[in-house]
Amino acid sequence: MLTVDHLFIGALRTLEPEGQRTGLFKEPVERVMVRRSGLVGDHQADRRYHGGPEKAMHQYPPDHYPRIAARFPAAAHHAVPGALGENLASAGMTEHTVCIGDRYRMGEAEVEVSQPRTPCWKLNHRFGEDDLSRFVLAERITGWYYRVIREGTIECGAAITLLARPNPDWTLDRFWTAVNPHRPEPDELGALADAVGLTADWARRLRDRAAFLSRG
Repeated sequence: MLTVDHLFIGALRTLEPEGQRTGLFKEPVERVMVRRSGLVGDHQADRRYHGGPEKAMHQYPPDHYPRIAARFPAAAHHAVPGALGENLASAGMTEHTVCIGDRYRMGEAEVEVSQPRTPCWKLNHRFGEDDLSRFVLAERITGWYYRVIREGTIECGAAITLLARPNPDWTLDRFWTAVNPHRPEPDELGALADAVGLTADWARRLRDRAAFLSRG
């Protein structure tokens, strides 16, 4: 049985060395109220790229941290749940087992997988490693975001129940396998764009890219 192993929220803090404000640093909590706009008490500095209804909650597999620690031994002390800014961790849920559009019950809340996370340079600064975000993307271990279908409280230890899986062929790992190549297959991009539950922004970008590649 899958369970909520860890929950995290964070206030805005300063990210060295340039001093940007960020909500990347999270602290563990035992329970949290999940709203459609995000978790109560959780903050994002740049709302253009973080947070909001389509990225209300971020989950990252704790299963990946040993790989990160092995690849970046100097930063291994950072490689613990919560370090990549996730809100939720559950052992056994990975990009190989979670699909776009999956709908889950977690405590009182009901959530739906909306898109994978795209890692950014802030992860590099958090770990002090210039290649971390590139590694996470290349290895397809990015984690994913949820939209909130039903608001409610989630507690550590709560069961995670799969309610619906409209796109069983579109795991998050396959998502990145289709998207990451320099010249992806247009048909794959088009099929992915049609996946139920995928954010409108990603669907538009995929269709635009498929059309461009088809003209070439």
